[in-house]
Amino acid sequence: MTESDPSKNRFSEPAKFLPVAFILSQIGGLWTVYIVYHCLPRLQNHDTYAQARTEMIVFNAAAVMMLICYVKSILTHPGTIPEVQVDGTTWDFTPQDRASGSDAFGVGLHETKRSGERRHCKWCAKYKPDRCHHCRVCRMCILKMDHHCPWIYNCVGFGNHKFFFLLLFYAVIASHIITWTMAGTLKESVDAETPFFTMFFLLFGETLAGFLAILVTCFWGFHIWLMLKSMTTIEFCEKSMKRTSYDISVYDRGTSGSIRAVLGDNPAFWLLPICPPSGDGLTFASTEETPLRLSKDIEVGSDARKTERASHKKSKAAAGTGECGGSESESSGERRLDSPRRDPLLPSDHGGSSGT
Repeated sequence: MTESDPSKNRFSEPAKFLPVAFILSQIGGLWTVYIVYHCLPRLQNHDTYAQARTEMIVFNAAAVMMLICYVKSILTHPGTIPEVQVDGTTWDFTPQDRASGSDAFGVGLHETKRSGERRHCKWCAKYKPDRCHHCRVCRMCILKMDHHCPWIYNCVGFGNHKFFFLLLFYAVIASHIITWTMAGTLKESVDAETPFFTMFFLLFGETLAGFLAILVTCFWGFHIWLMLKSMTTIEFCEKSMKRTSYDISVYDRGTSGSIRAVLGDNPAFWLLPICPPSGDGLTFASTEETPLRLSKDIEVGSDARKTERASHKKSKAAAGTGECGGSESESSGERRLDSPRRDPLLPSDHGGSSGT
């Protein structure tokens, strides 16, 4: 069943703006505490004027960039499956079409079902490109979906991944500036002459900024690791990646290529919320086919080892039955990319053919 067009009513649920309003209130509160109770009093002191001015300029620059990235993360569409391709073909799902992913729309798809058929979305009634997943909150398929983030009332996908990554980057800078520079002001405020509300707001701001600094830094570090591994959060959580210990990604383009795939092709604009990565979010290529081959070989090899152990147990009870250790993967639709090797536990060709 096809869902209604979600792009027309994506912002039609005011209740989902509550997390966004909460984040904006935290940003406004921390900015007010830092400027009013830390920067302005130090600007009035001749000894701390130069340092306070530098802190104020750097902090406001980071805060402005963070707000720009936050707004762009909310308003930028992450990308969804198009209705019609440039060449006129469509992504509409046709149940009678059993074409494999290798010839889908004239491009090679890495992600297919175990049967070799193309993936499709039962809600959108469309074929899924690589790295595309359906979000039930946004009610649409998201290209290169990383995860759904309620704090931005949007999914993080191909179209806004860079803005979300930079949002974390500038949030880390701003929160650490508050935490480390306002600590001295908080210590000085522990005085009988300091008004209660001044001391309260300084303590509140320092505690909140320190907590956010630790939380956002860990989250941003995780996304750096994902970027260098050429993975999304969803791919990180998939069982196939866990079996390969996260060492291999089909979409690995090397360190530089992986960074460009998130921050854009021009390194001069990597830290600016402009010039997102090129591409359409429908196809993804790696520098070579070796990662794809290895990932599938490791996955099939893991199944083969399990089957080999099971075959070894069976051979003790019924030797010479001629059962094949790879029948499990073959029945599930998986195919090995390399040439098959003889199972050392099975009888040799000579022994098996002597009875015929």
